[in-house]
Amino acid sequence: MRRRLLVLVASTVSLALVAFLVPLALLARELAADRATADALVRAQSLVPVVSVAGTEALQLAVEQADGEDRPPLTVYLPGGAVLGAPASPSDAVRLAFTGRSLTAQAAGGREIVVAVEGRPGGTAVVRTFVSQAELTRGVGRAWLILGLLGLGLLIISLVVADRLARSLIRPIAGLAGLSHRLAAGDLTARASPEGPPEIRDVTSALNNLAERIRVLLAQEREAVADLSHQLRTPLTVLRVEVDGLPASEQSARVGTAVEGVERMVTKVIEEARRSRQEATGECDAAEVVAERLDHWSMLARDQGRAVERDLASAPLRVGLAQETLVTCVDALLENVFAHTPEGTALAVHLSGRPEGGAVLQVTDRGPGFTHHDPSERGVSGGSSTGLGLDIVRRAARRAGGSLTLGSAPGGGARVTVELGPPPRWPGISDDRGARPAATLTRRQR
Repeated sequence: MRRRLLVLVASTVSLALVAFLVPLALLARELAADRATADALVRAQSLVPVVSVAGTEALQLAVEQADGEDRPPLTVYLPGGAVLGAPASPSDAVRLAFTGRSLTAQAAGGREIVVAVEGRPGGTAVVRTFVSQAELTRGVGRAWLILGLLGLGLLIISLVVADRLARSLIRPIAGLAGLSHRLAAGDLTARASPEGPPEIRDVTSALNNLAERIRVLLAQEREAVADLSHQLRTPLTVLRVEVDGLPASEQSARVGTAVEGVERMVTKVIEEARRSRQEATGECDAAEVVAERLDHWSMLARDQGRAVERDLASAPLRVGLAQETLVTCVDALLENVFAHTPEGTALAVHLSGRPEGGAVLQVTDRGPGFTHHDPSERGVSGGSSTGLGLDIVRRAARRAGGSLTLGSAPGGGARVTVELGPPPRWPGISDDRGARPAATLTRRQR
């Protein structure tokens, strides 16, 4: 927009300057030529009284006195054919002047001025002077230079003023664009300072009010989800008591496992609802978090006879997620393996960096893999869980500018790949415009 405004002002001012300066330059040239012509005519007419009454010798002396080194030459043609002053062949204008007409005519290299003088014995005499092109254009170059510098100065001043005006318009607009991007990235605390023209200030105030309204509504929604989740604990507790009172059997064990899964997911829902957006969009060292969570789950893996293969990058890998959020994601991925694969099933965790920054986390197991369910569908599960674990991971990855991909491992089993972007350019901001998960192999919803 700034460039377009400058181009518009430059073109408009240039057209105005051309329309003003070109006629003025032509006028300056005409004035210079008229001035030189008028001066030469005055000198020629000054000899008219002398030519009409003086003798040849006196006239010759007068012509020599009128001539000068820096003046146009004077020539006097007498009726008898004698020529006094600067030698010059009679031209058509001179011959026409012998008929009694005074005139100014264009000649090669300048202008020719002839004055007819009546009253001399023997007929009409003619006084001729010649003004060269250099005399006609004397001072025109300097005038044109002044006009050009004046036009250039006016153009520069107009561009400077237009640039400052464009800056005053673009700065608040850029602030509005930055505010919209930050709101889209999830930073509901972002606000813009009202500045610029009244219309832009009104838009800024409206956008700030909208952001505040969104923040309030989202907080109310999270509180409602948290309250609902807490209310679910009472029937879950009753259900747990009832399950514990059932006789020991395979069916009661399955029901107990299902109740435990629901309790875990309710706890996660409460934690997710209570977690503030500032915590969810921070940054942390992915290598440190993944290593710590692997150590935590390794004890359960040993109890279940699971082989755990780890391949973690040694260098710090900064990602655009808060430590608490990344811990929740890693726990969800590992718990997914423990909950949906038989005991003794091996798993592998691979963590590496991305060339553009961030990290790639890959969890692979040797279990049965995914079912036909769409893994991107929230709340769908092929097992006894609520189907929210992978959705939480997917949304966290998108907040960090990455994605979640589900597929099959080369040797069979499931593979979950989570890409996490680097920390955002401003604190608490992440790009939520990531693509949807590109999973296609879905034999079992985790």
